[in-house]
Amino acid sequence: MTGIDSTGLEEEEPTHGPGSIDALPVDDAASLCAAVERNVAEVIVGNEGVIRSVVTTMLARGHILIEDVPGVGKTMLTRAIARSIDCEFSRVQFTPDLLPSDITGVNVFNQQTRDFEFQPGPVFGNVVLADEINRAPPKAQSALLEAMEESQVTVDGETRPLPTPFTVIATQNAVEPNQTYELPLAELDRFMTKLSLGYPDPEEETALLDRAAAHHPIEELEPVADRRDVLRARETVAETTVREPIREYAARLAAYTRDHAEIGVSPRGTIALVRAAMAHAVAEGRGYVTPEDVQAVAPETLAHRIATGAGGHRDTPGAELVADALSTVPVE
Repeated sequence: MTGIDSTGLEEEEPTHGPGSIDALPVDDAASLCAAVERNVAEVIVGNEGVIRSVVTTMLARGHILIEDVPGVGKTMLTRAIARSIDCEFSRVQFTPDLLPSDITGVNVFNQQTRDFEFQPGPVFGNVVLADEINRAPPKAQSALLEAMEESQVTVDGETRPLPTPFTVIATQNAVEPNQTYELPLAELDRFMTKLSLGYPDPEEETALLDRAAAHHPIEELEPVADRRDVLRARETVAETTVREPIREYAARLAAYTRDHAEIGVSPRGTIALVRAAMAHAVAEGRGYVTPEDVQAVAPETLAHRIATGAGGHRDTPGAELVADALSTVPVE
C-alpha cells in the first residue's frame, strides 16, 4: 500500500477528473477490497455481504443508507470502515433541532481580523456518518443533498468543494415511526445502496461477546489502506468495461420497474446500478462487468428507489418488484 507523505504534498496532486490519478491494477484493487473487508470483519461479526457492499459502494463513488433496529452495529460498521482506510471520519448526530449550518458549516466573524471566516461543518470529512438521519426534519436532511450529488456545499453564496474521497454513510432506525421523519424519495435516490445488518445468529453473537465484552476491537483496529489507495481503486472501477448488452440489460431492468410501479427507478438509479456492478466486478478480480454483477447489486441498489402505492407511497416493498424484474427480464 502507498503511504501518505508527512509533508502533505500529496494534497497538491489533482484528484478530480479522468486520468488525474493512476488506477490500481485490477488484481491490486481486488486485494484492497479483500483487505478492508477482513479488517472490518474484526469488528463486525458476520454480515460479510454487507461489508462487501459498503466497500464496493465507496469505490463506486456512492453513498450508503443502513436501516435497521437499534444496536446491531450500524455506527460501528461506519467507524470500522473509516479506520480501515485511514481517512478522516466525522459524525453528525441528527436530532429534531438540527440546523443545516450544523452540517455544512457557518461563517463566523473574527474580531481580530474584522472579517468573516468559514468554520467547516462535519460534512467536510472523507467518511461522514449521518447517524439516525430520519430523526431530523426535512430542512436539515436537505443540507446533505448538494454534498451527496455534487461533492460540494454552498454557504452564504460561496461554493466549497468537499475532500476526496467523500462518502456519506447514513443510518436510520426501523422503529419508532412516530418519532421520525420519512426520507423523501428524492433524498433516497441519492443513496447508491440501502442495506440492513439484521440480528446475528447465536454463533455470531457468541463470537461478538468474546471480542467485545471487555475491550471493543474497534479501539485496536489499524488501517490497511489510505486515502490514495481508495482514490486509485476508484479509478480502477471507473475504467472497468461495461459492454452494450450489459448496459441494455440494466436499462431493461429499470424500465420494468417503471412499468410496474407508481414511481420506478430513475435514470440516476440506473447509473448507480451500473457503477455498483462495476465495483462488484473489480472486487471479484475482473475488469469487465457480467450480468451476474448486475444481478448481485440490483436489490440493494434499486429497491429503495421504487414507490409502488398510489401517490408515490411505498406500500409494497420495492425488493419484491426488483426480484420480479430479475426473474422476468431476460439477459440478451
